[in-house]
Amino acid sequence: MSDHSDQPQPESVKPPPSDDKPLLPQGTYIIQIPKDQIYRIPPPENSRKMLKLARQKPHRSFCRRCFCWTLATAFILLVLLSISAGVLYLIFRPEKLKYTIDSVSINGINLTSSTPINPRLTVGIRAENPNDKLSVFYVGKGSSVIVNYAGVKLCDGQLPAFEQPANNVTVIQTALRGSNIVLARDVHSRLVEQERERHVPLKVKVKAPVKIKIGAVKTWEITVTVKCDVAVDRLIQKSMIVSKSCNYRVVLW
Repeated sequence: MSDHSDQPQPESVKPPPSDDKPLLPQGTYIIQIPKDQIYRIPPPENSRKMLKLARQKPHRSFCRRCFCWTLATAFILLVLLSISAGVLYLIFRPEKLKYTIDSVSINGINLTSSTPINPRLTVGIRAENPNDKLSVFYVGKGSSVIVNYAGVKLCDGQLPAFEQPANNVTVIQTALRGSNIVLARDVHSRLVEQERERHVPLKVKVKAPVKIKIGAVKTWEITVTVKCDVAVDRLIQKSMIVSKSCNYRVVLW
């Protein structure tokens, strides 16, 4: 018998090549990449948002700085003005101006008929300046003096322009005029009855723009408003004041 072990063995047949990639075994893998090889590329919509925010941030920061500077400047100015006002008050010790009605002269009111009346009044306004170092300059322009009875305006006029020195009392004679004033029947009857009782109530309103003068320096215009309730005995030229009460307020701005 022949020994088959000495005979050459036939070569194994290799499988034909395949285009399919080899399947990786199932499992979890960790892939390490160097940091210098990592690139972050945002999507286009995120890129546009980042660009918009980058453009807006400096503008908002600039506006915020401007607002802070403006607020700080306003605060400093307010503090300086308060200090200046306090110093001026301690130096000059300003006192309140005083106003009242000194006299009322009435013409042109005839109550014996129902025809329209043409009142002509001369009102003496007593202005007192008790300050030692402050004078008052009455501008004149923009001033007004109005006399009403029972809600009806009888006449009006203006104050003259003049300067009132310190520690001075001045009686301002103001001529007021009204024309073709028609009184309702009940108002006319009431006025006749009150004159018979020797107590005719009138309301006098004075608006006076003034400037306070300190040495050679004048302030801005300050509006003084005076309201007086005045009662006279008769509607004649030599009428007498039987009662009066005045109050006033000052508008600085």
